[in-house]
Amino acid sequence: MSSALSDHASRTQTLVRTTLLLAVALVMLYPLIWLVGASFKTNAQIFTEIGPIPDRLDFSAYAKGWKTSTEYTFATYFLNSFLITIPRIAVTVVSCVLVAYAFARFEFWGRKLLFGIMVGTMMLPLIVLRLPQYLMFKELGWLDTYLPLIVPSAFATDTFFVFMLVQFLRGIPRDMEEAAVIDGCNALQLLWHIIVPLLKPAIVSVVVFQFIWTMNDFMGPLVYLASVEKYPVSLALKMSIGATEEVEWANVIAISVVALIPSVVVFFLAQRHFIEGASSSGIKG
Repeated sequence: MSSALSDHASRTQTLVRTTLLLAVALVMLYPLIWLVGASFKTNAQIFTEIGPIPDRLDFSAYAKGWKTSTEYTFATYFLNSFLITIPRIAVTVVSCVLVAYAFARFEFWGRKLLFGIMVGTMMLPLIVLRLPQYLMFKELGWLDTYLPLIVPSAFATDTFFVFMLVQFLRGIPRDMEEAAVIDGCNALQLLWHIIVPLLKPAIVSVVVFQFIWTMNDFMGPLVYLASVEKYPVSLALKMSIGATEEVEWANVIAISVVALIPSVVVFFLAQRHFIEGASSSGIKG
C-alpha cells in the first residue's frame, strides 16, 4: 500500500514538474514564435494581433527583405558578418587558451596581481574604451576596415573567456601532464597534446559565445565601418528600417528571423559540449 502511494506521489511530482517546465518554456519561447508568425502578417496585423499564428503563409516578406533597399542583398551582409566572426573566433581561441594556460599552470612574479587586474577589467564598461580605441585605430589607419573588430581579440582582450578557461584548467588534475613531462614533452607540446583535448568543452563554449556576441554586435561596426558594402547583418538590419518612409515591418522581421538562424544552428550543433563547458569547472580527479 505504501509503495503504491509512493509511486503515485512520484508520478504526481513528475507531472507537476513537467507541466511547470513546459509552461516556463512556452513563456520563454513565445517571443520567438511570435517573431516567426509576424513575418507573415501585414503592418496592421502586427500591431493589433497578439497571437502568433498568421492567416496565411506568404513568403514574399522574406524575398523583399533579402533584397534590401540598397544595391546589395543580405547575402553580402551575411558574408561580411562571417568575415568578421570567423577570424575573431580563431584569434580569440588561440590567445585566450595561451593566456589561460600561463595563468593556470605557470608560476611567475606578479601572476596573482596580473590575474586580479585582468578580472577587474571585466567590470569596466566597454563604452569607456570606445573613444581611446577609436583614436588609436584612426592613427593606425584601420578605420572602415574589419581590423578593429578582429585584432584586439588576438591579445586576449576577451577576459571573460580567459577567466572561464582558467577556472576550467584549475579543475583538471595534473597527472597526465606530469607523465607527459617525464616523456619529454615541452610546454607547447603539453598544451597541444594534453591540455587542448581536455579543454574541448570550454573551447566550444568560447566559440559559441563569441559567435553569438560578434554576430549580434552593433556598436563596434557602427563606430568603425563607414562603407555600406562592408556592413554586417546587425547594421544592415538597422539600415532596412527607413526613416523617411513607412516601414514594412514584415520584411524587417522576416530578415531578422533569417539572421537568427546561424546562431541557433551553431548553438544546437555544439549544444552538448557547450552545456558541459558552461556548467563544469573541469575534470574532478
